[in-house]
Amino acid sequence: MSVEAREMNGKVCLITGASSGIGKEAARALARMGADIVLVARDPARGQASRQSILSSAPDADIDLLIADFTSLRQVKQLAADITSKRDRLDVLLNNAGVTLSGKQLTEDGIEKVWAVNHFAPFLLTRELGEMLRSTPESRIVTVASDAHHKAKLNLNAMSEGSYSSGWRAYCDSKLANILFSKELARRMAGDGVVANCLHPGVVATGFARKGPPIIRLFFKLARRSLLTPEQGAETLVYLASSEEGGQVSGGYFHKCRQATPSTTAQDEIAAERLWEISERVIGE
Repeated sequence: MSVEAREMNGKVCLITGASSGIGKEAARALARMGADIVLVARDPARGQASRQSILSSAPDADIDLLIADFTSLRQVKQLAADITSKRDRLDVLLNNAGVTLSGKQLTEDGIEKVWAVNHFAPFLLTRELGEMLRSTPESRIVTVASDAHHKAKLNLNAMSEGSYSSGWRAYCDSKLANILFSKELARRMAGDGVVANCLHPGVVATGFARKGPPIIRLFFKLARRSLLTPEQGAETLVYLASSEEGGQVSGGYFHKCRQATPSTTAQDEIAAERLWEISERVIGE
């Protein structure tokens, strides 16, 4: 990747889903660039292993590890409280954590788990950290979406009722929600000095699909040799977090470090506003 990076020394970057895959590699790249890193992981052992791995590449880096299970709204709120108590600024929020499942499961809050992790958790975390981001000059919010959103058939009315047809459908719909969320976030933060964008990282060889529907697990198994490495998949995250160009657009959808055009539905401003309103109701705001 060749981009003109802004100065990252002293910049604080919070990265969710950082125990493996593209989240871990984005953290590693940003740490090498001098950023202070806050890793968020669900499993303490895996999170600590990720931290040590990154420190082996960037031994002088300032790297914190915070633990939160994104299937719990209570833990997401506690995560935000922990961040604001430990740090006085937040330059980059990387909403990377995601999941795909083979069957319907509900969280302790009664939310379907794919939707809970992929949409409602980052929605809530971003809301809780909003003032911190606004008070940090030139801060950025980067959300990992997917080209799978082209397969979505999101029914916002059904979403508010917890409708579920399949694991793959829930994943596709939640990735469309990521783009709509980023679009509405950019609109609401216009004038606040905060840039919000989302991206498709490509199809990456990680353990992401290990609990997904059988057809997705089979695809990843058969196509593994042609998939991107986690380092390659992290490139657009790092680009949006650190490059000068990445701070010049807000509300964009990116792929391969370039702005791309999402589906027609993903560009629907009315749907983006309605999704925001429904999400507020679901998380109890």
